[in-house]
Amino acid sequence: MEPITVDTLRKFEALQSVPDEQLQWLIDNSTENILPEGTVFVKPDLPITGPHFIIDGEFAVFIMQNGAKRELGIFNAGLVTGYLPFSRGKSASVYMKARNEVRLLSYPTERIREMIRDQFELTQALVHVMSNRVREFTAFQQQNEKMMALGKLSAGLTHELNNPASAIVRDSISLREHLRLEPQTFKEVIAIQMDAKQVDAVTDEMFRILGETDRPKLTLKEKTKREEELGDWLDELGIEDAYDMAENFVDFNFKVTDLENFKSHIPLAYLSPIFGWINTLLVTERMVEDIQESSRRIAELVKSVKTFTHMDRGADKQYADIHIGIRNTLTMLGYRKKKGNITLVEDYDHNLPPVKALIGELNQVWTNLIDNAFDAMEPNNKGTLTIKTERDREFVQVSIIDDGPGIPEDIRSRVFDPFFTTKEMGKGTGMGLEVVQRIVNQHKGSIKVKSVPGRTEFVVCFPIDG
Repeated sequence: MEPITVDTLRKFEALQSVPDEQLQWLIDNSTENILPEGTVFVKPDLPITGPHFIIDGEFAVFIMQNGAKRELGIFNAGLVTGYLPFSRGKSASVYMKARNEVRLLSYPTERIREMIRDQFELTQALVHVMSNRVREFTAFQQQNEKMMALGKLSAGLTHELNNPASAIVRDSISLREHLRLEPQTFKEVIAIQMDAKQVDAVTDEMFRILGETDRPKLTLKEKTKREEELGDWLDELGIEDAYDMAENFVDFNFKVTDLENFKSHIPLAYLSPIFGWINTLLVTERMVEDIQESSRRIAELVKSVKTFTHMDRGADKQYADIHIGIRNTLTMLGYRKKKGNITLVEDYDHNLPPVKALIGELNQVWTNLIDNAFDAMEPNNKGTLTIKTERDREFVQVSIIDDGPGIPEDIRSRVFDPFFTTKEMGKGTGMGLEVVQRIVNQHKGSIKVKSVPGRTEFVVCFPIDG
């Protein structure tokens, strides 16, 4: 095996600007280690040693979540790992396991002050490694959390879009089948002999009723009673399909007085075909209304997604009504509210001024906190989610409160730690609240948690003017 030389270390990208004498000093004051394949070199909560320079071989870096291994990446030859100058981290948070035989050059951690004091360029290079490590880890966290948020968004959209989309398909098929029956109705109507005045009176009355958009909401008892009244009235006059017809008439707020108005303009012999024509028109109208309502719902959801992601804005802070983001988040997670049998209480201060913030980032905060609240209440199969906004001098304060079992005191201080999660395998990365805290810090704000059994409250506070 060739000895480690200055030329060996010169292959490390991080060390290319370090003078030869400092690289030789590093070799002279470090030890060479050979780790067999399968060696677990680093474990969570153990002190961080090093720095270590990987000469040959590679490590798999992973964490354990609920008994399962989750790989984070590979550290291969030419990389520096372990403790670095000025690092504040004292203990490891990941595992590092040798994927093959690994050859290391390890500098003793207890002599790091000597390096800082005497080897400026070497120290500077390792500090640069540390800053790159922090930036890469943060980018990894952001990307992973965005993928989690995208998963929640996709699940929400799948549920929310499925109902109106299915309704459009169903109603369009029904409408086509209904229109194929029109020739028979047309044949009956064309045989009717009425003067122009009578025809105008019927059509005017018809479109007057169709033009009424403010139809009262009837209880089931009221609806049934009116259907019986209209059905009996039609049946007494020998109208075909009287009771089926009555159901449609009630949906459009027909009353017996309306039927009497029609009857006064229609010759008795033509009552059945004309009421049949009116019924056909109402069925068509109702299907078109249903299709319009479903299409409107889809358009609203697409608009909510656009506003939620803030995809039509730049990356700079914008002034916006904070409640829009919260409501759009609730729209995205609406299926979870229904599934969990959750009662929503919205206690908003509508006098809050527009807030200067990265709106898309804040929506990620609301998504994580609200989704966590739903998770907390899920075991009870019901719950109450309270969202409260208020002003505190020059700050806006948002409280998200659930009535789940609460966060045990022994883990409350760890909920914002990277990779910490209490969720079962596949349900969480353990980075949601850490990312939330970082976004809030980015807005020069704070986030606190208060929890007792039956009430957990996350309070987010940040400046109104950014």
